[in-house]
Amino acid sequence: MDHLFTVSGQKATPVARTKLAEEDLKERRDLQEWVIAHPQVLGESMLVITAEFDHWADADGERAKNRLDILGLDATGQLVVVELKRGKADQDVHLQAITYAALVSRFDLDTLAQAYHRFLAGRGETVAVDECRQRLLDHVDGEWDQEVLRRPRLVIIAAEFPKPVTHTVVWLSEMNLDIDLVQVSLWKVKGHLVAGFAKMYPIPDVEEFTLAPARVEAEAVTRKIKKRSQKQRAVPDLVDAEILPDGTLLRLAPKHRATREIRKRIAAWAAETNGRATAVWTNTSADQLTWSANGQQYSATGLAKHIFTVVMGYSPSSIQGTTWWEVDADHVPPGVDPDQWANLAGIDLTQLADQVRNVEPAGKNWADLHTVLAAIPPGRWTTYGDLATAVSSHARPVSTHLTHCGECPHAWRVLMADGRVSIDFHWLDPERTETAAEALRREGVVFYGDTADQGSRMRPEELTELLGA
Repeated sequence: MDHLFTVSGQKATPVARTKLAEEDLKERRDLQEWVIAHPQVLGESMLVITAEFDHWADADGERAKNRLDILGLDATGQLVVVELKRGKADQDVHLQAITYAALVSRFDLDTLAQAYHRFLAGRGETVAVDECRQRLLDHVDGEWDQEVLRRPRLVIIAAEFPKPVTHTVVWLSEMNLDIDLVQVSLWKVKGHLVAGFAKMYPIPDVEEFTLAPARVEAEAVTRKIKKRSQKQRAVPDLVDAEILPDGTLLRLAPKHRATREIRKRIAAWAAETNGRATAVWTNTSADQLTWSANGQQYSATGLAKHIFTVVMGYSPSSIQGTTWWEVDADHVPPGVDPDQWANLAGIDLTQLADQVRNVEPAGKNWADLHTVLAAIPPGRWTTYGDLATAVSSHARPVSTHLTHCGECPHAWRVLMADGRVSIDFHWLDPERTETAAEALRREGVVFYGDTADQGSRMRPEELTELLGA
């Protein structure tokens, strides 16, 4: 961040920038404690295992002099080595980080549990080694994997980075070493000091286009990490895919980090007051859940942590909140096919996002959908779900596309699973005044009341044949 302003209406006033050294702020006493207290600056779902670690020895049993600033563990099971510099980084700072990464890459679960135990004890928290081991296991999304553990991610935090460091880090990243540069800035705002952390490299959202893994032997581990990282993107993926319409009711069903006893206590607490066990979904960029208990907005994880803390009396180290919220299939949103919606019963947000990733991205290319629609003959009809199966998508994105697409042929030949016309259907041609049911009757489809004859329905197998033809 190069510039910071305080604003009042149309007036923007520059804020004076300062340095940690000028304010007598130290690396270990201050910067390190900021990161420990707010590990999210290192990445999502981060657990700090230890700081100022120096309990390693060489082959002769002599104590090594190296002192690791911070060691973390993220939800993918990957260790995170953190090197801190309150000012401009040394030109060999990346070599220090690589040295620490090589040292910790040989750590196993027992070594990490001991380190975590000593770290907590040094901060006044008495936790048995076995409990520390269990906390580490609970923090990882999936099974503990030593292969993943052997490939730490490096994070270097400094006020400035000399060009030799940035050039080397870019090259190391292209060689498939996972390394981040984070800039810490300090500002004076009306008598207060304001610290900011900004990821300088890789640039967020474009790193997958700029970093090409070069080593074949690393691909299997990279895939594991990527798969686990995807679970941290469950909510953005659902919003992008428009799987859940606004107003979808979600039901509380604690899973990640919730033992049987914790689930029992949460269930009893939720039953005391209406609304504690439900939330309403909205497709927004942040805080997608509106809690029915108080009308306030939260992220899935934020609300899960809030509930956990209220019930248990302490804040969890991490929670994968998307596993705590399931779609309430008993409450069907307007315009949604009840039969298709019933398929979501008991599915949490993480599982639903996994389903989305296993099919062709819905909005990427609708050419196959248009091809199938154009081939549906008069006298026949199909459903949103059947179409979605044929073109490897989901019923909801298909429905949304048909509602807004001005190029979809024969859109009136797509009905809900029970044969009724969706309430969202409307003609994009303003001169067409007949109903979709009237158009289908004119083409030869038999209706019983407002329901089309199921004998005229084209199933996914037939639609797939149309696509192949």
